[in-house]
Amino acid sequence: MKIGYYPGCALHGSSNDYEQSVRACLGVLGVDLAELDDWVCCGATAAHSVSRTLAVALPARNLAIAERDGLDQLLAPCPLCSMEFCASKRLLQNDPEAREKMSRIVEAPVTGATDVLNLVQVLQQVGADTLRERAVRELGEFRPACYYGCMLTRPRAVVAFDDPEHPTSMQEILAALGAEPVDWNAATECCGAGLTIADPETVAHLAGRVLADARSHGANCLVVACPMCHVNLDMKQQDAARAAGVPGDLPVYYLSDLVGLALGLSPSVLGVDRHLVPARTTADAGPGATAGKRGE
Repeated sequence: MKIGYYPGCALHGSSNDYEQSVRACLGVLGVDLAELDDWVCCGATAAHSVSRTLAVALPARNLAIAERDGLDQLLAPCPLCSMEFCASKRLLQNDPEAREKMSRIVEAPVTGATDVLNLVQVLQQVGADTLRERAVRELGEFRPACYYGCMLTRPRAVVAFDDPEHPTSMQEILAALGAEPVDWNAATECCGAGLTIADPETVAHLAGRVLADARSHGANCLVVACPMCHVNLDMKQQDAARAAGVPGDLPVYYLSDLVGLALGLSPSVLGVDRHLVPARTTADAGPGATAGKRGE
């Protein structure tokens, strides 16, 4: 299985532990990631506030590279990036005038033919049966609160992925590997996203609500598929915990971390040991303990 790969700025920068995890996890599953040659920032955090044309053209240039290289599918692990790609793709497919204009701007033909996927969708394509067959460790002691945040499933008309208010895709993947995801209320609430620098007090308040809700529903970890969510819930957890009046020791995993652990990868290979909140590889042991093999 070969698909295009767009890391974006975050996975080559502050969230390179996410890229480490994604590459390690998908590599074991036989997913060959072909990184786009000479990709550019998709403009997710700022382009739309500067220029509507720029906001479409930046992801369109990357889509043009994917089409040039014959890539039918493109993984963008960051939900902000994948949303911008999907929005640009939708416009390119439905508006011939915009398609012609963008082709001129990016100096390459672009039609929006490449399908854009997030990490959850790639794991869905691998399939629950394959994940179960390849797993060598049980995740039964993990009770994750699967956190989608405000971008992974939204906007509904653009992303068209899972239910935007009551998503279940991450729970289904982890349940197939033996985990016991909890039902909780804050799965699609905002953690503050990019306000982490501009307005840290708001981020602490919003992220603290997420932490408190996960704990109140019996979760012993959080699972995310977004680099910014991980920053706010892991790197900023102490501030968020103080704001919510809860302990600041709830491990935060990328989805690829738990899948990778089930597949037998070590925490150091996945980058789990680089998280700021000490992560557990088994739920009832101390930080850094090793998960038991199937049947132990």
